[in-house]
Amino acid sequence: MEFGVHLPLLAWDEEPFDPASLTEYVRNADRLGFSAVSVNDHLQHRRPWLDGLTALASVLGASGDMTVATTIALAVVRTPVPLAKALAAIDLLSGGRLFVGLGPGSYKPDYDAAGVPWEERWPRFDEAIRALRALWRPDGDPFDGEFYSTRGVRLEPGPAQDGGPPIWIGSWGSDAGLRRVARLGDGWLASGYNTTPELFKEGTARLRELLPAHGKDPDTFGNALVTMMIHVEDDRAKAHRVLEEWVGPALGRTPDELGDRLLVASAEECAERLSRYAAAGVHRVFLWPVGPPIRQLELFRDRVAPLIGE
Repeated sequence: MEFGVHLPLLAWDEEPFDPASLTEYVRNADRLGFSAVSVNDHLQHRRPWLDGLTALASVLGASGDMTVATTIALAVVRTPVPLAKALAAIDLLSGGRLFVGLGPGSYKPDYDAAGVPWEERWPRFDEAIRALRALWRPDGDPFDGEFYSTRGVRLEPGPAQDGGPPIWIGSWGSDAGLRRVARLGDGWLASGYNTTPELFKEGTARLRELLPAHGKDPDTFGNALVTMMIHVEDDRAKAHRVLEEWVGPALGRTPDELGDRLLVASAEECAERLSRYAAAGVHRVFLWPVGPPIRQLELFRDRVAPLIGE
């Protein structure tokens, strides 16, 4: 199982964002051996949230050979043409190191801000995926749907990867979601605080049944767990306060709802939870530090990683 990092886009306190800190964070993540760096996407949220695509572009020069990713980008809120244009630029500037995680998102105020009907998110999302692929393959057939059309649109320059970067679909693991992953995706992004190792294993088994019908090999179909917030803390009372005062309000969940689904715990407990995910078949976990980000990455490397699988 590999480990990537999520850019610290969320302001946990009232301090302003320091642009230099993102570059320092990614350089240290590369130094510490993390294999990928990702961002997700909100127009607005419960806490100040830095724009993900802009932040990812800003750290490409510090990312070495790391994979870069969106986990996830809001394909419906962004709409296909602007999103395809931005992601093609990131893929080109990174030398073809991008994979694109997509989802409709689960925060209605994003849709309200963009003027997009919330109740249309799922049919629009299905069309948006197909539209993105068509935009990245300008010599292929255009896409014409109920909501979007790529006819007459040619975005140049295109992405570095032939046919565009791979598209991974975010799903919490419902039957409908997994069918969509199998039909339209190149990989599955499971939600770190909406699943468990047991549910992930069930979802993987279901995908293995679905993928061959779409000409996809279950043995090579990628997956990742996004995004696993981490705060290594041996003191249970302090760990609970992190959930109660920071993570819970940001995610709109209570500490009891989050409980053992995140890595806000001792090093031993974090390692045990990740070991269960490894046994369930997770390929990569994206970590989002809560608190001093570089220090938390160092704690993971020094205290958690050596215990995984023991």
